[in-house]
This record gives sequence, C-alpha cells and structure tokens, in this order.
Amino acid sequence: MKSFWNNILIPLVAAALAGCSQRPADYFQGYIEGEFVYLAAPLGGALTHLDVARGDEVKPGQVLFELERQSEAAALDQANQNLAQAKAQLADLTKGKRPSEIDALQAQLEHAKASLQLADAEFKRREKLVDSKVISQEELDQSRTQKTLAEAQVTQLTADLETAKLGARQDAIHAAQAAVEAQQAAWAKAQWAFGQKRQISPTNGVVQDTLYRAGEWVAAGNPVVVVLPPTNIKVRFFVPQAILPQIKPGQTVSVQCDGASAPIQATINYISTKAEYTPPVIYSRETRAELVFMIEATFAPADAAKLRPGQPADVYLK
Repeated sequence: MKSFWNNILIPLVAAALAGCSQRPADYFQGYIEGEFVYLAAPLGGALTHLDVARGDEVKPGQVLFELERQSEAAALDQANQNLAQAKAQLADLTKGKRPSEIDALQAQLEHAKASLQLADAEFKRREKLVDSKVISQEELDQSRTQKTLAEAQVTQLTADLETAKLGARQDAIHAAQAAVEAQQAAWAKAQWAFGQKRQISPTNGVVQDTLYRAGEWVAAGNPVVVVLPPTNIKVRFFVPQAILPQIKPGQTVSVQCDGASAPIQATINYISTKAEYTPPVIYSRETRAELVFMIEATFAPADAAKLRPGQPADVYLK
C-alpha cells in the first residue's frame, strides 16, 4: 500500500517542482494591501447618528456620524451672545454720547453765546456811562464780571460738546477692543467643539467597518468609522535580493488577480531597505538566495476600486 502511494505522490511532487523551476524569472507572488483611515472625534460623547454602513461608498464632505452635542450648542450660543455684547460696548465707546445728549449740549452752548453777547453789549454801554459819571465804577465792574462769566460758560460748553463727540478715552477703547478679541477667540473655540462632534469624510472611499452603534458612548479619539480610499490600495510582493538591482521606484509592474479578465498596471513607490528574512548564520552563497525584500506598488484610483485587501496577486516585472 505504501509503495502504491509513493508511486502516485512522487511523480506529482516532481511535476510540481518542475513547474516551479520553470516559473519566469520576472514573476513574483504578492497580495493586495490597504491602508485604512480611522475616523474619530477628538471629543467624547454618545453616538446619536451613524449615517453610513459597511460597504457604503462615501465622498469628501459626506457626514459619517454625529455625537451628542447639546452642551457644545449651548456653549456656542453663550459665546455668540458674549461676542455681540462686547462688540456693542466697543461701538458705544467709539461713537461718543447719544445724539439727544449732544443736541442738549449744543442748545446750552447757543444759550451761553447769546448771554455772552448780551453781557458784552451791556459792558460797552456802561463803559460810556461811567465816563459821563452817570453810573459808578462799581456798576461797571459788575458788568465786566458778568461778561467774564459768560465767556467762561461759552468756553466750557464748547469743550464739553467736543468731548461728547469724541467718545471714550483711548485706554477705555483699547480695553473694549481686547474684550472683543477675547470673545472672538472663545467663540472660535466653541464653534470648533460644536463642529468636531459631527465628522465628515475627508476623502472618497468605501466604508470597511463601523465600530459603534447608535446610543453607545464613544471615548475621545476612539475611531467610529473605518474608510479605505482607493488611493490607499496597493500591491505588496517580495523579490529575491538578486533581483533587487533591477527594480526602481516609478517602475511599472503588471498585476494579475484571480478571476480578473486582464492584468492591472501598478507603479512601484516603495522598496524596503531591510531583508524580510535573515538566516541565523553569516551570509553564504546558499543563504543569500533566501533573502527577500518587500516591494509596494500603487494603482490608478479607477483600477484600485476593483481590488480588495487580502487578494492574492501575481506580479510581473516590465
């Protein structure tokens, strides 16, 4: 019985080895690999909406999921109100007094000017009368005092009116400007926190997995959705160290996957700098043949969309 199986198996193994020995020198085995994008929110919260499922195709800007953000919405509303209040205070300081207050000062100034004209006319009339000794010097001095007081009133009201039009002092205005800038920073922070609770896709691709269900608590930084962009799909294969000098970045290879009607072109973009297998003894001519180096090549996006990570692939050098 044993000789019977030997008579069958030995020829089969020999045929297989002969086939391997006849394999083209530019042929290598590999597999399709993908670099996944793990999308997470920097803030924690309960998952309220999961807008995608495994296998869905997504586009840039498409909403993927949303966490509870009522507290962030309240903080943003408060920041909006604080910013509006700070801007109103700054505007009030820069535009001076209200129009009605300025009108009142203007009316007082006009009244004071009229009083000054009357006091000046009275003083000049009494100057003539004192020369003719119709009135006493004391009455002239009283008239001069009334004129001086009227002039001082006009000067004071003129200065008050100019000050009212100027607004607040510069140091108060600068303080109000700083308050506005601080509130703008607080608003930007609140807006950022509110936006981070809703995550969108940064690229086009296929959803490979969803790691939480609606209602579950998601810790800050934990991925919720895993996306694989077509540009992140590549072929990974291994070549003996003797073939390595023939391979360069930018070189084109032909990739054939099982079931595919035609090979797909890929471009080498990475050559490993270290051997994947190192014998436990010093290199000899026999052990050097066992050294292999990993090579990676990328596809055009349209071709990459047809592939799946884990697929075995046959790679041919060109």
